[in-house]
Amino acid sequence: MTETEFQHEVAMVLERIETALDEVGADIDCERKADTVLDLAFADGSHVIVNGQAAAKEIWLAAKSGGQHFRFHEGVWVNTRDGADLFRILSSVVSQQCGQGVILRGQEI
Repeated sequence: MTETEFQHEVAMVLERIETALDEVGADIDCERKADTVLDLAFADGSHVIVNGQAAAKEIWLAAKSGGQHFRFHEGVWVNTRDGADLFRILSSVVSQQCGQGVILRGQEI
């Protein structure tokens, strides 16, 4: 994947995350910090950061529960540790931090 393709894929994922969060209606503020960085701010003051790391060609997720890395594989961003889908992991992380069950869908778009 070229750097341009990577940047495009990351931008699409961040848009999908923003759209998915809008659809669930949870009290989460989404703010783009840069083309490849999305800051999710929660009512308790905590944050989740999703950002593209061009050098590694990965998306990194930073949350209270820890950090995770995702690589693009066969059209899906998967966890480098266990192959779990980015949106499945993000749903769990967001649910923990906002205190309500949240299911984010977005990979299939």
